[in-house]
Amino acid sequence: MSVKIGSTRRQRRTSSLLVNSVLILLVLIWSIPTFGLLVSSFRTKEDIQSSGWWKMLPHREWVQVEEFKTKDLDPNSVMTIEGVSGTFKEFRAGVESPDGTRVRWVGNKRRGRIQVEKRQWTMRDDFTLENYNEVLLGGSVNIKRADGTVKAVHGEDLSDAFLNSLAVSVPATIIPILIAAFAAYGFAWMKFPGRRALFILVIAMLVVPLQIALVPILRDYVKLDLNGTFLAVWLAHTGFGLALATYLLFNYISSLPRDILESAFIDGASHFTIFIRLILPLSVPALASFAIFQFLWVWNDYLVALIFIGEKKEVKVLTMRLADLVGSRGSDWHLLTAGAFVSMILPLAVFFGLQRYFVRGLLAGSVKG
Repeated sequence: MSVKIGSTRRQRRTSSLLVNSVLILLVLIWSIPTFGLLVSSFRTKEDIQSSGWWKMLPHREWVQVEEFKTKDLDPNSVMTIEGVSGTFKEFRAGVESPDGTRVRWVGNKRRGRIQVEKRQWTMRDDFTLENYNEVLLGGSVNIKRADGTVKAVHGEDLSDAFLNSLAVSVPATIIPILIAAFAAYGFAWMKFPGRRALFILVIAMLVVPLQIALVPILRDYVKLDLNGTFLAVWLAHTGFGLALATYLLFNYISSLPRDILESAFIDGASHFTIFIRLILPLSVPALASFAIFQFLWVWNDYLVALIFIGEKKEVKVLTMRLADLVGSRGSDWHLLTAGAFVSMILPLAVFFGLQRYFVRGLLAGSVKG
């Protein structure tokens, strides 16, 4: 008996170790690129083009300790420099000496210089806030060219797009939550003809791709002169999110104790009073769980915003401006990483602010009794 218990414990420990190892691996897979994005957003354009973001960590690399000109050397023959011999091609690649230094020819045969390098521990810590100044405030940045001249480059002001995304995401999250909460309460606790059929119809909308509805909705918006406005996007996201919201909230609301509601009915409370004073406070986990889903979906949405907002710059959301930035400044990784991290700040804040309700909301109604 004791052998069997010991074997069961070992199996549990092995399973737990395996699950934890997989979870740690997944966390690293997701976290390392995010950390690299954050580091790159604070690096200069020249550093990003010349080295990877991991160079900010302590590492060993060749560091120049001495430099002199090549006027007394013949690059067409075998040369001896700092005690090592080699051809021009070999010195261009770098020739290591027995004492651990490396001699390298920089430049061409006519105009070059000799660099003596030594491998040392170093790290790249020259960070800057100019990327965020250029992205968020549209400030101009002075770029020093190779010939020594300085060029002023005007930034991309994404502050308006950030506020537009906020103006779209908050109502497009609150409106479907309120409507779905009323609908879920009605399906769970109110009896009316066709309740079951109507609920099945609402849930069936989950399998309908939203792309099917885009063109018909766009035609209606054009007729109603709603296209290119925030209201158009609010209504679209409300319609697309209602089915999932109703399903999640129904599972949770239907699992609430019946005794509480029956006591309220006996005391003469109406359905509206019960919903406002009992159902909403008790349903905070489910509401917060869907709020995370809906907010992240709307904030990161590009397709719906592109179709219903169009090319009006004054109402463009952040995802549209970032897409424009990729097209116009695709080689400026210092701006793209800063813009990408700006777009991540608010969703991360929403998730971590509501994450304690997340699992409780997802498991809503899954366990009875």
